Amino acid sequence: MENNTYVVIMAGGIGSRFWPLSTSNYPKQFLDILGTGKTFLQETAERFLEICPYKNMVIVTNKEYKDIVKVQLPEIPEPNILLEPMRKNTAPCIAYANSYIKQLNANANIVVSPADHLILNTQKFINIIQKGIEFVAQNDALLTIGIKPNRPETGYGYIQINHDDKAKNIIMRVKTFTEKPNYELAEFFLKSGDFFWNSGIFLWNIKTVENSFEQHLPEVFHLFKEYNTSAQKTEEKLSYIYSECPNISIDYGIMEKADNVYVIKADFGWSDLGTWGSLFENLKKDKNNNIIRGNMVFTNLASDNFIQIPNDKIAVINGVSNLIVVEHNNMLLISDKLQEQEIKTVVNKINLK
Repeated sequence: MENNTYVVIMAGGIGSRFWPLSTSNYPKQFLDILGTGKTFLQETAERFLEICPYKNMVIVTNKEYKDIVKVQLPEIPEPNILLEPMRKNTAPCIAYANSYIKQLNANANIVVSPADHLILNTQKFINIIQKGIEFVAQNDALLTIGIKPNRPETGYGYIQINHDDKAKNIIMRVKTFTEKPNYELAEFFLKSGDFFWNSGIFLWNIKTVENSFEQHLPEVFHLFKEYNTSAQKTEEKLSYIYSECPNISIDYGIMEKADNVYVIKADFGWSDLGTWGSLFENLKKDKNNNIIRGNMVFTNLASDNFIQIPNDKIAVINGVSNLIVVEHNNMLLISDKLQEQEIKTVVNKINLK
């Protein structure tokens, strides 16, 4: 029996909020940040093996990371490693993957996932994905996974469902999307019970998502349709197409506009691990609520800190709280945890590689 399920893993980001560990030369999806012996990319691909074989997985990454992907995932067929000539956010990335998969299987059901998420309960995750695939195979629906929030998080987008649907079904129609809110709004979302974190994991049938691109992002749809019908799919042709695409996320470009968007609610121990703070939330702390990584780190009157220092360096952390202190390759980050969303801004501003 033909396996109509395909998984698209988006692995082209820079991960600048994880500087100095994550850099544009070697970003976080290719690192073993959790200390498991596997990188985020490897963990993600392995997790999806219960859904489809490696030959049905497509990795979309920047062209400069081709060799890294080949080394870390030698099981992926090389044609399935799609190389973006430039970064234009998730909508062009997904359109590129759609156009490739459509040539392989015109009936494909597709799961789209970032490469760098933490999933603590793999079996619960797989069960949700399987339910979602069944739903999109039978319905003209764009489906996203919504995570029940347990804190007023300002680093995630939120999905609102109709209050009356909340207790009825695991899959519900989406009412609104809200990008990263301020703290007061996030608190309101948490208390209302009608909002879920937007995990950024999507499921759909190829026909449904293609129709959605044609309706809501017609310029992107026609650019990739033209690319697919080209006699020669050259790097120059792809670069031209990307240069003509808007820099837009799938959320803004399609999910917020479409009227056939649904959410499947889930609780499988999820974090997008986009920041040092999110890593802090998911690792074991010492008696003073510090996370200390390094053989020669000494603390005194210090609490609630994330500290990562190379094993051959001595560090004394005295009388401070709620800091992120990370040294890597002679680069040093010191940040208030509450201001960590600004790390990306500073790193991009001074063009740190």
